Amino acid sequence: MREIVFDTETTGFKFSEGDRLVEIGCVEMVNRVETGRTFHAYYCPERDMPAEAERVHGLSTAFLSKFPVFAEGVADLLDFLGDAPLIAHNASFDFGFLNGELGALGFPPICHRTRMVDTLQIARTRHPGAKHTLDALCTRFGIDRSHRVQHGALLDAQLLAQVYVELMGGRQIGLGLADAAVVADPAAASVRTIARRFREPRVFAVPEGELAAHAAFMKGISDPLWGAGASG
Repeated sequence: MREIVFDTETTGFKFSEGDRLVEIGCVEMVNRVETGRTFHAYYCPERDMPAEAERVHGLSTAFLSKFPVFAEGVADLLDFLGDAPLIAHNASFDFGFLNGELGALGFPPICHRTRMVDTLQIARTRHPGAKHTLDALCTRFGIDRSHRVQHGALLDAQLLAQVYVELMGGRQIGLGLADAAVVADPAAASVRTIARRFREPRVFAVPEGELAAHAAFMKGISDPLWGAGASG
């Protein structure tokens, strides 16, 4: 199964209030194993970058002004996404900006009911009461995040891909055992269904000579324990 883990960086919190998507990073997975294919792009937001947002991701107005606007790169992005499920942390936020940008260009929205997988909700279900930030989950699963000084869409997507695998059962799900079919609901707990192959019972024939020798041996036993108390 092909899935895309993705993350976005923006100018703020709400597309409806004029904030824009400025970076997206995507990681392709097949059967929950990274294929090595990624998609990464910066977009000029055609507006100033608020200082508080720049402190989070380090993307300045001057830096982003060198890149094309979202409309110029949308075809490449949609081609990479295809029809795969899209996995993100606090996915409603990322979907809100992605669909906001698509809608502004006249594209239909990506359906959140059929394609959105939210690792934040999965983490809350699996580990209630714990911290569920990306950093906290990396720590929980022993994923190295020492190179994450600031938020970055592709780096965060790569870390999230590892977190997602752990949330869904770990690396053993991808071993591809011959007699096992793995079926997982990405919005709930993973389910492993084992398809067992029927084998005919094996028949063990005892040679006649051994049967005769056993019968002779049994006759030679006097007063056997298994005969105690038997009525004649």
